[in-house]
Amino acid sequence: MTLISIKPLMTALIALMHPFFISVIEINHNEKEATLEISVRTFTDDLEKMISKEYNVQLDLSLPKQKEKADELIKQYMQKKLALTTNGAKSNIEYVGFEIQKESTWSYFEVKNVNQLKQLNVFCEVLFGINPQQINIIHVKTNGVRKSFELATPKNTTQFNF
Repeated sequence: MTLISIKPLMTALIALMHPFFISVIEINHNEKEATLEISVRTFTDDLEKMISKEYNVQLDLSLPKQKEKADELIKQYMQKKLALTTNGAKSNIEYVGFEIQKESTWSYFEVKNVNQLKQLNVFCEVLFGINPQQINIIHVKTNGVRKSFELATPKNTTQFNF
């Protein structure tokens, strides 16, 4: 009985001793709408630190009074650190918004006029600079096919072919 109650405590302790630095970028091709739907999941505190470092501002994403400022800074930061080339053409990544779920922030974007996805080049430096162990995991899905790739400093680009 005692071992069962200690296990969650030990897991939490190990997590604190060995933090991980991962963001996840999901790119889904919506064939019906001819769009790329992009969601970027980061740890909220890491995103706040990087935006503060990048733009020399203090930011608390959880404060409703900073929502407008947060929207603009997340948009600027992500558009600087994430770029896509779709089927050979540079994509215009439009910011949709963000939401906080527990310790994570989900940032949402969209690329319009993507009827077919044959090739996707991804440049991604999201949270690079926060920790040398930062990893960005990228998942791309089109026509029921899902491919994934992991980017870690200094590698910041990859290509998906369908």
